[in-house]
This record gives sequence, structure tokens and C-alpha cells, in this order.
Amino acid sequence: MMTSNGQLHKIQRMWKLRKKIYYRMLDTDAALTLGTALLVGIGAGFGAVIFRRLIESIHQFSFSDVPSFLGLDFPLHLLLMPALGGLVVGPLVYYYAREAKGHGVPEVMEALELRGGIIRPRVVLIKALASSVCIGTGGSVGREGPIAQIGSAIGSVVGQVLKLPKERIRTLVACGAAGGVAATFNAPIAGAIFALEVLLRRFGSLYFGAVVISAVTADVIAHYFEGDQRAFLVPDYSLISGWELLLYTLLGLLSAAGGVIFYRLLYYSEDAWARLRFPEPLKPVLGGIILGMVGIYTFQLDGVPRIFGVGYSTIEEALSGNMMLEMALALLVLKLFSTTLTLGSGGSGGIFAPSLFMGAMLGCGYGHLVHSLFPGFTAPAGAYALVGMAAFFSGAAHAPITAVFILFEMTGQYEIIMPLMITSVISTLISRGFSRDSIYTLKLKRRGVVLQQDQHDIDLMQGIFAGEAMNRYPETVTMDMPLDHLMEEFARTHYQALPVVDAQKRLNGIVNIRSMDQLQVQEGLDEKTVSDIADILDLPSVLSNDPLWMVLRHLEEHGGGCVPVIKSDKDPKLLGVLRRIDIIRAYNKVITRKASQQHQEEMLTLRHLNQAGLMQVQISKKSPLVGMKVRELELGEDSLLVSIRRRNKLRVVRGDTVLQAEDQVMIFAEHPRESQLRERLNGNKIVPEGSSETIPVKHREVVIPSGKGASGMLVKDLNLPENCVLVRILRGEEVILPRGNTRLQGEDRVEIVGHEEQLLQAESCLAA
Repeated sequence: MMTSNGQLHKIQRMWKLRKKIYYRMLDTDAALTLGTALLVGIGAGFGAVIFRRLIESIHQFSFSDVPSFLGLDFPLHLLLMPALGGLVVGPLVYYYAREAKGHGVPEVMEALELRGGIIRPRVVLIKALASSVCIGTGGSVGREGPIAQIGSAIGSVVGQVLKLPKERIRTLVACGAAGGVAATFNAPIAGAIFALEVLLRRFGSLYFGAVVISAVTADVIAHYFEGDQRAFLVPDYSLISGWELLLYTLLGLLSAAGGVIFYRLLYYSEDAWARLRFPEPLKPVLGGIILGMVGIYTFQLDGVPRIFGVGYSTIEEALSGNMMLEMALALLVLKLFSTTLTLGSGGSGGIFAPSLFMGAMLGCGYGHLVHSLFPGFTAPAGAYALVGMAAFFSGAAHAPITAVFILFEMTGQYEIIMPLMITSVISTLISRGFSRDSIYTLKLKRRGVVLQQDQHDIDLMQGIFAGEAMNRYPETVTMDMPLDHLMEEFARTHYQALPVVDAQKRLNGIVNIRSMDQLQVQEGLDEKTVSDIADILDLPSVLSNDPLWMVLRHLEEHGGGCVPVIKSDKDPKLLGVLRRIDIIRAYNKVITRKASQQHQEEMLTLRHLNQAGLMQVQISKKSPLVGMKVRELELGEDSLLVSIRRRNKLRVVRGDTVLQAEDQVMIFAEHPRESQLRERLNGNKIVPEGSSETIPVKHREVVIPSGKGASGMLVKDLNLPENCVLVRILRGEEVILPRGNTRLQGEDRVEIVGHEEQLLQAESCLAA
């Protein structure tokens, strides 16, 4: 009886441990990634379907129902509908979600870079409404950028609701974008590549698996509602001759130039509309009127307003080779003007479809030309239109992999894949020669957001070695340990895998919690030991001098939760173990060390700026600066606008801050440039006496005492002297750039620059 009770107690104990381990396994990274990526893919798929139906309904209402109801003579409504669309889009975006303005992808990239993927939930609704109205009423933009932003917002909302860490939310944002693009184009591979190449800018297996799950899920949903059909029906094209690759190379050069011209004109248009003295919410109305005039002109050419909307039917006509040379070149210029007009005036929509449109027109025109010159060994013009689409987008977006895959999936043209790849790569390389920034990153750079390249992380990982980051006192087990004891070890340590060693601490294998659970289900654990389930073949182990990126590769390829560090291949003595938490901890230390080093270098430079000073300029009512944005000042690399005081209130300086009369502008510059700056700031006019002065700059570091002085205060509430500027905050080893809502803490080291006489007053304000 006692034996029976003992067996029962043992079974109960084993069952509780098994339940505990089972629930913990459900919370692993792999399970969480799979579940959330699937959920985001479902949301993105339905979002894409609803968005597409919304555009179709608004287009039907705008160009069929309304004209017939009002009795408008054709093509008078071509002038009216884009303006009415602007009347809806302008106030909707301006008052409810300004990040819904424009083409969407840069806003997603900014959220990933600065806010850990946090996107406001309202963006889903506002972006869908604004973009569908803009496109449905004739806006010369695409639906791909908006659906990428909508999908990203869905992913962000899912992550926020589940209270996931920001790195996980970033992955879900990319999953949402991948799902949206996949469902829109019927291109799941291209959707995944777009998220990795453009948004995340990295190709790790963890990210790839997640975005593929979302992309495929969204594509399946789109298939169910929209049917399984390609975006374009294209005749079969192929490479006629090897010599033709030279002609495709030249097309790549032309496409690169076209892509650069496109995004430079786009941001020139945005700047021009920003300077226009007109109510911001009504600017899309004015843009819509001008767009309507262009639409009427294109209608008079051949009876179709071809520059309205996404233009897929016109693209398909070019791909089939039925468009004449003159019409293709005319539509190229008109589409370029119409898209920059729509987005510059405040419309909402993507740049992908316009890029494909312009690339198709450029390629079609070029194809007609070369085919007339070399008819014997060149493909029809439609083949060049197809290749031009990928090359033009590559030149604008610097995303050749996405361009190749998306054109391949949209058309199914494998025979022409070689010219497609060559022109896309050449276009990207030439475009990068003009500018390192793409149409997406340039918008962020103009806002002061510079994206870090993935190579930065690789370089850091290359400089950290396994021996530095490993846990030198790991938990281990032996081959003869009973499995019920092993289960207790797993429950106690909360690890998924443990190294197996012998009496001399030599590595014998790795035991995984899943292997034990499978064995328990199949055979039970009685009289079984670690040797029955330990993995002793193909062990993922590293040496102490191996870089951390190699450890990460082992973790991604083999899983298992840990990588043992051994002495050498001949002597497999266990020196330590590396888990993901160890890698993250080591990486954070190096990041902190690097930031501290950069800070010291910058402060050394600051302390040696003996020839620099703060120059204060008060802007008069007649000054040419009034109405200009800060980013338009062009002060030069060695000058910096540090503050604006308006009606006795210090304002945060941003790139889109508009200067007003009576503003007191503080500029940090070298003394030799004072006269040059005064001349530029005052438009070559005589500076009124007392309107500007130069203040000798000094630097000081103040430690905030705990519980006294400015401890607990927000930066915007500090009563600093007028000519003192807070540069940065050092909190431990962390460097913080001060913002208005940054709260100071005890032991913070605050660095200020300003007038020597007022630094003492500032120090008293901060520390007293």
C-alpha cells in the first residue's frame, strides 16, 4: 500500500512538473512568434481586402454615381472629383493623424527607428480612409504604401495589446507590412522581402520566418476574396540575344536617373507646397484642381484620364506593346508631375504604383526606340516596359531584391529574369552614386532621422567574443542522471536545454526539454536516464575566441536554447554556456561603452571650440526668414540653430518649425562666420541695431543632487537663463538627448553651454 501511495505521489509530482514545463514551452519565442505573426497576417489580409473594396466603391461613386446624379457633362467631373477628394483628405489627415499624410513607408520606418514600432491605433482607420478617398477620386498615387502602413499599424496594435517588448513589436510591424504587400500584389515572397529589405534592413532567420508566416497568411485570405490571378497579364517575353543585355544595361542607367529625378522632384514639391501661404487642410483641394486639369488634358489625348489612380490598365497596355512611343513618353512626364503634385499638396497614397507606371512608360518608349534600330536581336517594347518597371523602382527605393521578386510574382515572367536582375542592380548602384538616401530614407533624413545601417550591428558583434559574454558557471547534468531528476532541474532553472558533461567537465552532449517530453508521452520516464535522450551528434559548440555573430547563427540554425563554449576541438572541456540573454547583455554593454566613447569625443571637441559662440538674432517683421522652415535656412555644417524663443517661451527646434516675426533665434557658430550668417539671415540687408549679438560660449557640467534642485522636474519647466542651453544629460553610462518632457533625476550629469556670467545662475537653478 505504501508502495502504491508512493507511486501515486510520484505520478502526481511528475504530472505537475510536466504541466509547468508545458505551459512554459507555450511561452517560448518560437511559439509566440508563430502565433502573433499568424494573427497579424490575418489582420493584414482582411485589411488589404477591405481597403481595395473601399477604393473601388469610392471610384465607382465618384466617377459614375455622382456625375450621373448631378448631371455633370463629361469630362467636367474630372476637374471636380479630385478637388472634392482633397476636401475630405486634407482635414481628415490634418486634424486626426498627420502621419497618414504622404506615402506611408517612411512613417513606418520612423516608428521602427525611434519608437520601437509603436504606431497609434487610429492610424489604421485614418490612413485607410484618407488613401482610399485620395485614390478613389483620382489621386495619382498607389495603394501599396498605404496598405503597408495599415498592416504595420495592425501589427503594432497587436503587440501593444499583448504588451510585448519593443523588439517583438518591431517584428510584428514588419509582419503587418509584409502581409499587406503580399495581399495587395498576390506576391507573398515579395511581401516578405520588402519587409526585410526596406523596413527592417536585415535578413535574420527569425525575422524571415515571422514575415513569411504573415505574408502567406494574408495572401491566402486575399485569394479567397479576390481570386488567384496575377496583377498583370503579360505576353511571354524572353532574352532574344546576349547582346541585348547591353541595351538593358543602358535602360538601367536611364531608370536610375529617372528614379533620382522622381524623388528629388517629390520633395521639392513638398517644400514648395509647405511654403505656400494657404490653409494647410485645404491644400489638397488646390492640388486636386490642378490634377483635374491634367486629367482633362490626358483625356483629350486618347479619351482616358490615364494619370488618375494607380494606372494598372495603362501599365498593362504598355506591357502588351500596344502603346506608341510618343504616348509613353508623354505619360511618363505627366505621371511624374501628377504624383509629385498629389503627394506634395498633402494627398495620401503610395509611390510604388507610380514608380511602376513611370518605369513601364520609360521602358516602353526605350523599347520602341531600340527595336526600331535593332529589330533582329531585340525583344518587343513590352519586354523593356516590364524590365523598366523593376529598374525604375530600384532607382527610387534602392530595393533591387524586392523589385525583382515583386515583378516576377506579379507577371510570372521567369524567362526574362536575367535582364530584370541586371537592370535593377545597375539602377540601384547608379542611384546610390547620386545619393545614399532612397525615396524612403531621404524623407526621414529631412526630418533629422538618420537610419543606422545593419552593418553597425554586425561590426559590434564581430568585436565581442564568446569568452567575454559566456556564463562561466553554467548548470550542467550528467549522462547517468535519472530523467525525473532532470525534469526537476528544468523546472528549477527555467532553461530549455542543458549541457551534458562527464566527471572531467568534458562536453558529452546537450539535453533538450522537448526530447524528454516526447519520450514521456511515448514510453514514460521510468528507469530512463539522460543518455537516452541527449543529443551527442552535430553538437553546436563554439570556442572562446569565436565572435558572437557565430553564436547567434548556431542558435538560429540549431535552436536548443544554449550554445556550449569549449576549450578546443581536441579538448572539449566545457568553459561556459551562452544563451540569448547572455548575448543581449554583452551587446548592451558594448553599445553603452560605444555611446560613452562617442560622448567623450564630442565633449572634447566642444571644449576646444574656443573660436565659437552663441549668436542671437531677433527676426524682424520684414525679414525674409518669416514663414520659412528651419530646415530651409541652410546655415552650413559648422553652424547650428539651438533654440527659438517666442513670446518669452522657449520652443523645441524641429526641421518643420516655421519661423515667425519677433522670434529670438539662438545660433551656435564659429566667430569668423558671424558676418556671413548675419548677412544670410537678414537677406543682405543692414542689421538693425540691437537685433543681433554674439555671446562668448562656455561649457559646464552640473550634477543634479538627489531630492533637491531640478531633480524630478521636466526639462520644459526649467527656468534657465535666456542665453543658456541644455546640451545633453548623462545618466549612469547612458547619454540622453534632452526633450521637453524629459524628467531629470538625482545624480544626472547635465551639460549646459551659454554666457559665462549666466552659467552660475543656471548651475544654481539646477543644483540648489
